[in-house]
Amino acid sequence: MTHAMAKGANLTLRAAAVRAVLRWHPGPAVPDVDASVLLLGADGRVRSDDDFVFYNQPRHPSGTVRKLPKQSRTDGLTDSIEVRLESQAADVGRLVLAASSDQGTFDQVSDLRVLLYDAGAPGAEPFAYFDITPETGRETALICGEFYRREGGWRFRALGQGYDSGLVGLATDFGISVDEEAAAAAQEPPAPQPAPQPVPQSAQPHPAPPQQPPPPPSHPAPAPVGYGYPPAFTLPPQGPQFIGR
Repeated sequence: MTHAMAKGANLTLRAAAVRAVLRWHPGPAVPDVDASVLLLGADGRVRSDDDFVFYNQPRHPSGTVRKLPKQSRTDGLTDSIEVRLESQAADVGRLVLAASSDQGTFDQVSDLRVLLYDAGAPGAEPFAYFDITPETGRETALICGEFYRREGGWRFRALGQGYDSGLVGLATDFGISVDEEAAAAAQEPPAPQPAPQPVPQSAQPHPAPPQQPPPPPSHPAPAPVGYGYPPAFTLPPQGPQFIGR
């Protein structure tokens, strides 16, 4: 039996691993939705930037949280997070399940729902769901719910709290380091380039006379041999990236 949760309701979890599925109905004016999870310590903040699992960092280094590929189903689009609760480190007290909208607000998202499945029971029906209604309609990020420890086990609380500052605003509230200058620079349009000016005929240089190519050497030098990466190879920057998906 699937349990319908109201905002603020709590549910004791009996599954060792839970798959949280965000589902919504697509449409011409509906923004895309992305699921994410933040792993929080006792102080309510992430221990490092690794504790943010989202589209640019889809797997936690511990392997206990991962983001699954999006799917198109008969009942809508889905984006899912799988959490292994019994394998969480002792200093992880809460896992915040969040959603963000891409180039739009959540008042444009139709029928947003969180469904909870037992990840260890493939093909089973969801054991709970929570329908999320934005409070203002201007939200671009939402805390859908949270997994938290209680009396030696885990529970899920349905929340539905919103942010109008997007995923960056939500992440920074929980201690994620964000390069705001780089984010702002990435959003600025490139500066227009001046049009090339014509050069007067009198100022144009005269072409040099053609030169004869030098004769080939009698013993060609061997071509240099290189190993490993080319000299210009650089590693991509690590850590969360919020702009330029």
